[in-house]
Amino acid sequence: MKVVAFSGSPRKGGNTAALIRYVFEELEKEGIECELVELAGKQIRGCIACRRCGTNQDKQCAVRDEIINHCIDKMVEADGIILGSPTYFANMTTEMKALIDRAGFVAKMNGDMFKHKVGAAVVIARRGGADHVFNSINQFFLISQMVIPGSSYWNIAVGLNAGDVEKDEEGVRTMRVLGQNMAWLLKKLKA
Repeated sequence: MKVVAFSGSPRKGGNTAALIRYVFEELEKEGIECELVELAGKQIRGCIACRRCGTNQDKQCAVRDEIINHCIDKMVEADGIILGSPTYFANMTTEMKALIDRAGFVAKMNGDMFKHKVGAAVVIARRGGADHVFNSINQFFLISQMVIPGSSYWNIAVGLNAGDVEKDEEGVRTMRVLGQNMAWLLKKLKA
């Protein structure tokens, strides 16, 4: 089994990636392979609504000059998908929104490619606004017919500067429980 995570933070190796790694630690304890893809520094723009992904039926975005098709391929190959984003003005980053819009549109136009996969949101905020990000990512999972595991709290942690999430004990614990529940769910779905 494999889980791929996408960090939508424009900061490579920041708080979002750190939170995802806590989830990974629990998944790896259960023998689940994990891979982190950081969108930082990658060009990824929004969907242009050309609808060629539906016409072409090749499970790819027709705009091929970016990382998006690499991301889509990784999502298709994985049993579980984690989408992580910091909170920017009570919303996800533009990088994460572009990934969701483009991968989601390709998936819907090509037979619901992510159906029955496990999906989990990981959200970081300085203080507030994270609920909207968490809900928006989960809406993507739900419309994609994916299964969402719960945790001991919403999958949100607090921090501003790099490393701040390490001080959020409840946030770290929430990520660990998320990893445990995601591993359990993945194994149940594969049984």
